[in-house]
Amino acid sequence: MFCRIRAKTRESSRKRSIKTAIFLEISGILRIGIDKLEFSDAHIMNIETGRMIIRDFTMNDINDMQDILGDAETMKNCEPAYTIEKTADFLQKFCIEKKGAVAAIHKDTAKVIGYILFNEFDESVYEIGWFFNRAFWRQGFAYESCKAVIDYAFDNMNAHKVFAETIDGMKSVNLMKKLGMKLEGVQRSQAKDNFGNWADVYFYGLLSEDRL
Repeated sequence: MFCRIRAKTRESSRKRSIKTAIFLEISGILRIGIDKLEFSDAHIMNIETGRMIIRDFTMNDINDMQDILGDAETMKNCEPAYTIEKTADFLQKFCIEKKGAVAAIHKDTAKVIGYILFNEFDESVYEIGWFFNRAFWRQGFAYESCKAVIDYAFDNMNAHKVFAETIDGMKSVNLMKKLGMKLEGVQRSQAKDNFGNWADVYFYGLLSEDRL
């Protein structure tokens, strides 16, 4: 599954501050470290769907996050699997302190099975990405969870646009299409995957008027 693990950000008219931005994509596109990053409008998420609960992360999610980020098969198109120490640092600094992502909880097991990047990239423009526990793939959980977040963005946060990007031209693109997103462009041979091969980057977006 695809997800940009850290937010794609830029300094905007709302005075977000980014210093020495280095991109890190879980799809394997780019590597990023963020020296300084400030979000002006940190969200508090609490959404319930038929099978899922979407909420903000806590440090109690560390083991479930390690099941995702520490799995070599899940991470094969991005970077080496995380150690528990790296997962803990990422969870604390990015997911909790910066509120750069939300947790997707499987109701029946009360387990965090998904990491969903959700960040205001620019005024009323949100970036979304996803990364789910491999044991829960191909069961519709990513669609159910991401659709709930997208609906929340438009219905409760006055979003004008939600966008995503990937180098996975199959599974991730299919989900983007299912979520109603439209292809906005392809950057040919733009980034290397985890095996050192050049790959195309696909950009998809959904506008508020597209939902009408």
